[in-house]
Parts: sequence; structure tokens; C-alpha cells
Amino acid sequence: MSEDRDEQGREAGVGAQSGAAGGSASGLLDLVSDVPVTLTVEIGSSRMLLREVLQLDAGSVVELDRESGELADVLVNGRLVARGDVTVVDERLAVRIVEVVRGR
Repeated sequence: MSEDRDEQGREAGVGAQSGAAGGSASGLLDLVSDVPVTLTVEIGSSRMLLREVLQLDAGSVVELDRESGELADVLVNGRLVARGDVTVVDERLAVRIVEVVRGR
């Protein structure tokens, strides 16, 4: 049984479907652009004992691990992708992207 390989050492036919799907990066991106993701904006966090959580009531204040004015993390499906300023648009909270985090 012989294996045909192209000039990059890949098996012949591997990735053949990518031509039909658009082969280019933008073509591949078109295939997944309608996949839903969860975007989360994290302004801070705090570690607490369960007993402290159970004592929380209306009016309780929980201190977070960030300074006032510090950029919030923007996560997509739990992965950090950007940082931004929390702002208000039409009386709704929003985030203005200040920094995009490139690959990790």
C-alpha cells in the first residue's frame, strides 16, 4: 500500500474539501461565522468562603480584585480575546474595546 504525498509531505487528498469550501482563510471563516459563541465581560472577581457567600444580603458590598478604572477582560467561550472600558450606551452597559489580545 503506497501513500501519495504532495510537496509539503501531506497525504494526497487531505484538505481537498477545503477547495469546495472556499480554501482561503476568509472562505473557512465564512463556514463558522454563524456559530454562536458566548461573550463575557469580566470586571473582576473575588474569592470568598461559602459562609461569607451565605451571609450576603441586599446592600452587601463585595470587593473585587481590580482597581477602579482598570480595563475589563473580554472573553469568548472563556478565552481572553480583548480588554476594554466599561461604559454606558442608551442606558445599557457596554464595553469599548481598547486592546485586542493576539494568540496565546
